[in-house]
Amino acid sequence: MTKATVLILGARSDIGKAVAHKFASLGHPIQLAARNVDNLITDKNDIELRHRVSCTLHEFDVLATDSHAAFVDALPELPHIAVCAVGLMGQQSIDERDNASAAVVMRSNYEGPAIILALLANRFEERGSGIIVGISSVAGERGRAKNYVYGSAKAGFTAFLSGLRNRLSKRGVHVVTVLPGFVATQMTEGINLPPMLTAQPNEVADAIVRATQAKRDMIYVRPTWRLIMLAIRNIPERIFKGMEI
Repeated sequence: MTKATVLILGARSDIGKAVAHKFASLGHPIQLAARNVDNLITDKNDIELRHRVSCTLHEFDVLATDSHAAFVDALPELPHIAVCAVGLMGQQSIDERDNASAAVVMRSNYEGPAIILALLANRFEERGSGIIVGISSVAGERGRAKNYVYGSAKAGFTAFLSGLRNRLSKRGVHVVTVLPGFVATQMTEGINLPPMLTAQPNEVADAIVRATQAKRDMIYVRPTWRLIMLAIRNIPERIFKGMEI
């Protein structure tokens, strides 16, 4: 039986690569999409050799939203599963003073991912099947002084995915929201992360595959984050605004 094709948006990221290998190990053909995608030729060859599946490369810039429709049209086939691993953390101390820098973070984490997934969602709806996976963040569950520019964009993305899931629930298209918490990647390199709360890219990939198989709506990669964020969301604002978390 032929396995469904999986599109990875943001395939250069550590999570994107891990997700690609995980799906490929299960026999799924892979489409890798990223900026300067020709630099991923080694990854493409590795996937094809190691997992014995086809893997294609596709140039994709999440900020070039005017080109998103053409990108989808140019795919050799419409995938059945689309995973958006695009993200940019930025630096809060810079973003709160530099509007241009803040705009790039906001567009990279919300506007661009939402627009490309909206296009794919419409195509999936027309076909009557498909799974969309959006990697958001626990940072979007409550604005904190230390990362509210990034967090606000992820909050918007989480809300977008929720609305998309609600709209498509009776159209044969399922939408999964992934909240990884801390992940040890190049994006978080240099940050002192607590080991008990920090997942590895392969752990995120495993969770995503399980979520698509079980048709989960929203997942925390490490269940501890569900309790942590429940507590943070319920701190009264008069107390929360004086905290440094």
